Amino acid sequence: MTTATKWWQSAVFYQIYPRSFADGNGDGIGDFPGITARLDHLRDLGIGAIWLSPHFPSPFVDCGYDISDFDGVAPEYGTMADFHHFLREAHARGIRVVLDLVLNHSSDQHPWFGESRASRDNPKRDWYVWRDGQGGGPPNNWISVFGGPAWTLDPRTGQYYYHAFLKEQPDLNWRHPALKQAMFEMVRFWLGLGVDGFRLDAIGAAFEHPDLPPHRARLTPLQQLNPLALSPDEWRSLMEYQQHQSGVHELMKELRRLVDVYPGDRVLIGEDDDVAFHGNGDDELHLVFNFPLMRAERLTPAHIRANQAARLAALGPNWPCNTLGNHDGRRLWSRFGDGLHDAALSRLHLALMATLRGTPVLYNGEEIGMTDLELTDLAQFRDTAALARYRLLTTLEGLPPAQALASVAATTRDRCRGPLQWSDEANGGFCPPGVAPWLPVNADHAGGVNVADQDRDPGSLLNFYRRVLALRKATPALLAGDYRALDEDNEDVLAFLRHDAASGQTCLVALNFAAAPRRAAVGLAGSARVLLASAGGRAELGSLDALALAPHEVLIAELAA
Repeated sequence: MTTATKWWQSAVFYQIYPRSFADGNGDGIGDFPGITARLDHLRDLGIGAIWLSPHFPSPFVDCGYDISDFDGVAPEYGTMADFHHFLREAHARGIRVVLDLVLNHSSDQHPWFGESRASRDNPKRDWYVWRDGQGGGPPNNWISVFGGPAWTLDPRTGQYYYHAFLKEQPDLNWRHPALKQAMFEMVRFWLGLGVDGFRLDAIGAAFEHPDLPPHRARLTPLQQLNPLALSPDEWRSLMEYQQHQSGVHELMKELRRLVDVYPGDRVLIGEDDDVAFHGNGDDELHLVFNFPLMRAERLTPAHIRANQAARLAALGPNWPCNTLGNHDGRRLWSRFGDGLHDAALSRLHLALMATLRGTPVLYNGEEIGMTDLELTDLAQFRDTAALARYRLLTTLEGLPPAQALASVAATTRDRCRGPLQWSDEANGGFCPPGVAPWLPVNADHAGGVNVADQDRDPGSLLNFYRRVLALRKATPALLAGDYRALDEDNEDVLAFLRHDAASGQTCLVALNFAAAPRRAAVGLAGSARVLLASAGGRAELGSLDALALAPHEVLIAELAA
């Protein structure tokens, strides 16, 4: 018995980017039949829940986050019957399914927006945010997240509509009761089908300041066109009236009340790191991401210790949620590797996710060490933001096309969205030979970075993932225990205890981030049984006062009672 009584506290979450996971019908695009056929891979890996990136009908201007039908399934991913089959098969394997819920905006191709822009007196006019211009221009100087004005003039009615993101993603007006009711009906629809909760996209942007005060940031024209490159302080100044505005916590409370009506502990996960979204601990979101953990050039024991000290103190009794990668960032192998010991570091990072207090969220492909996709032709790009940046670099900055292409290739979100590599066959087994996948398959699929080859290799990264996740599932202290840092001045070794009061179990975790042997002065008495040692060769720790660790060793041990 452990104190982690909720499934979302003990489960390992795994994000699936559906377009890139598995192609079931041979058209080069991932789909529900493909995902369903690969569910055994996730079960064997030790996954307890899937977070599914948007699967809804979409013009795909923003890679599926511009939704034209909140209640449907994109035809390229299959049918609603395919979704039902996927959901049943996942549940049959003990795997929960959490959908991506995009609350801030719709596509401009959504029928609601078609009605809204039809006339100023249309009943759905105020389902979106419309304003008159000022002085021959937009209502104010707000900037969109992806650059350029956050307002677009609609010639038919002579007013501007607001979009925190692309102009093809008009913001929904959550202050309008009928819009709120329609969106909540959509939430009920999916909950009624049996989905286990939602990951809430861009919740901080759901409301904007109703008075439309101008931002006070002093930005160059280039910064206005590329705000994602701003410093954190510049970003906060720019977005002070566009994000985290009054009304968002009331909306989260309403959504929580709606979800709590359904049985089975449905979960709400916010794409935000603000612990205020937990509310009083029982009336807003269940989980928010620990994004500060991954905001580092490289992971070090000092950074991780500082993060845990600050994060756990801020959370109080609320439950942590840790991740190191997703569909918007670089591949874990490429981002936190050093070019020499990438395989060993990937094992360390997985062990970190599995042993820290809280729910771990993994991204598809990390389990085989997929690397950043290297694109060499602008025609290969699918990331709208990257294509916009290319135009910016070649026009406003005047860079030669080759130089602009190299810059965009090094920053595009496409890097982490390449098709999952299932075998060493053509197209990595993602889709049939001779079919062009929607994004190129990384060439390293033929060199062992694929599921089939690693499944046969007991020493592979994939099998290490399986071992670590199985150990976490079987170890009460790792599931529910508290956290206490040890040897807090050690520059190379991260050491900590996890203690579960309900079971009485205490585990010691020691992770050597150095490429050389190191010692950790953990200062413990007694002995311990080794549960996992990546360097091998020992079953017991006779002395706990100081630990000798091999280069990049992962050591997990259970202290004697």
